[in-house]
Amino acid sequence: MSKRNTPQRRHSILALLNEQGEVSVDALAQHFATSEVTIRKDLAELEKNGLLLRRYGGAVPMPQELIGDAGQPVSRYKQAIARAAVGLIREHARIIIDSGSTTAAMIPELGYKPGLVVMTNSLNVAKALSDLEHEPVLLMTGGTWDPHSESFQGQVAEQVLRSYDFDQLFIGADGIDLQRGTTTFNELLGLSRVMAEVAREVIVMIEADKFGRKIPNLELPWSSVHTLITDDRLPEEAREHILARGIKLIVAA
Repeated sequence: MSKRNTPQRRHSILALLNEQGEVSVDALAQHFATSEVTIRKDLAELEKNGLLLRRYGGAVPMPQELIGDAGQPVSRYKQAIARAAVGLIREHARIIIDSGSTTAAMIPELGYKPGLVVMTNSLNVAKALSDLEHEPVLLMTGGTWDPHSESFQGQVAEQVLRSYDFDQLFIGADGIDLQRGTTTFNELLGLSRVMAEVAREVIVMIEADKFGRKIPNLELPWSSVHTLITDDRLPEEAREHILARGIKLIVAA
């Protein structure tokens, strides 16, 4: 296909991927009678747009953990927050990624960070990490499965976490209480607090529309939070409250 047919070829790649469940660079190059370099550029662009994940010389569909409600892609706000979060990660870092769609939005970018060690309590996050073309060293907490949060919780998970130390924790929240800290609908709070204990930097990732939500369960007090990443809808009053507490604030455009 000529250059002007690039969109058509990429549309056809997605159709083949949906049909076959996995595609390889070699097979695609033969199918479209083009070079492997061209196919890799196609896959890179499709991954950048959140339409697939590259892996092992090919590509697989985007994992469900990275897809929002009703099959819609994650919001542009979550994508912006996720990009800002990945920008904080150094090569060869040891990080924790908590369960949740905002934290999971980081995953497509992590394949470009060499030498990572990633701990998670989410099967969906673990599966998405394993699908990366350059997958990091993956650690799982294990523990008791909680269907509400779709993650492992409990004493076993806490003991596993305490066996390690980490550079950074990336964690979401259901809401922000400007006086108290991050809040959650989930009553299982222990693991989040242990994650914060074993990480040198705690990074909260949350969309601005969750500020001021009335949620009873305090997950992390402000004293446990080092950095907060949100989007550019953040009210000025909230910005002032956060900065006044000495927390690093990143507003992702």
